[in-house]
Amino acid sequence: SSVDSAIEAIRAGAFHYVTKPVKMADLRLLVKRALEKVTLVREKESLKEALFSQNRPAEIIGNSKAMLNVFRLIEKVAPLDSNVLIQGESGTGKEMIARALHQRSGKRQQPYVSFNCGGFTEELITNELFGHEKGAFTGATETKIGLLEAAHRGTIFLDEIGEMPATMQVKLLRFVEERTLLRVGGVKPLPIDVRLVAASNQDLKEMVKAHTFREDLYYRLNVVMIPLPPLRARPDDIPLLIRNFLEKYSRAFGKEVKGVSSEVLDILSRYPFPGNVRELENIIERAVALSDEPEISARDLPSDLRELSMRSIEAAPRLTLEEMERKYIQEVLIKTNYRKSLAAEILGLPRTTLWRKMKQHGLE
Repeated sequence: SSVDSAIEAIRAGAFHYVTKPVKMADLRLLVKRALEKVTLVREKESLKEALFSQNRPAEIIGNSKAMLNVFRLIEKVAPLDSNVLIQGESGTGKEMIARALHQRSGKRQQPYVSFNCGGFTEELITNELFGHEKGAFTGATETKIGLLEAAHRGTIFLDEIGEMPATMQVKLLRFVEERTLLRVGGVKPLPIDVRLVAASNQDLKEMVKAHTFREDLYYRLNVVMIPLPPLRARPDDIPLLIRNFLEKYSRAFGKEVKGVSSEVLDILSRYPFPGNVRELENIIERAVALSDEPEISARDLPSDLRELSMRSIEAAPRLTLEEMERKYIQEVLIKTNYRKSLAAEILGLPRTTLWRKMKQHGLE
């Protein structure tokens, strides 16, 4: 029936409906009201977007859909005291996200403390996070306050939480559940009020399945997850990031480098960036330091990048991003005679990430 059709149309989003015969005066009035409603909705959305843009972290660059989703999560989560897990590849800016959460929280006037869990033994991590009492062990000549205690009433950022030894995970879980700590050699539990933000460049959920990360700790940390996209997944942000880094290093080096050539932009837009934003920053810093012109040209880029880019362009229909990444890492390793520390520095990757990528790509 016509009534059923009208109801269905309204449910589907129609502004109104009219029955025959149609009076032109009524139709004009309905059209006018519909246009007014559309204008109001658009103004409301525009105002909301403008307010969001003003409040979003200026230090984190990006206008891509993926990054706008990150900004919205920061805006929602920052005022809360919930634990947050930031997950993303090395070089994507996880610590910047952690700082942005702290600076937009009610704890922003309180301490912000960060600690990288990678490459340390359980004893060293325990001492750094929990501190120790005087005389707790040989050489403990005075009491040391740990980082958790130093972050009291503020925020602590634990980077590369996936690298934490299993026995240390148990100690951290106990702290997260009880919100008290014992310094090494201490007998009196100390109540600690701290927001915990953790980050990992590994998939912790997969680590839980592989029994290399505690499931109970994972769920305690992962109250809210902020996934950070790799740079290759947001190529539209590359020009913005280039401009930001050009301004930063032009000021730092007392130069007036205003832009990059179209060739450079093309090379960088096609490159897979295994080291993500950190690697792009390293490339621009180097280029500004070397350039004597107001515009960065291809000759200011590392030769490996120029050569790989040309081959990648030629092979683009046949190579996936993963294959391009493998090829570049392999070439850097060959150029550095497999000196992993130097290769990691050139790639803008932590050594542990380089080793993992070498294993992933069969480059051991």
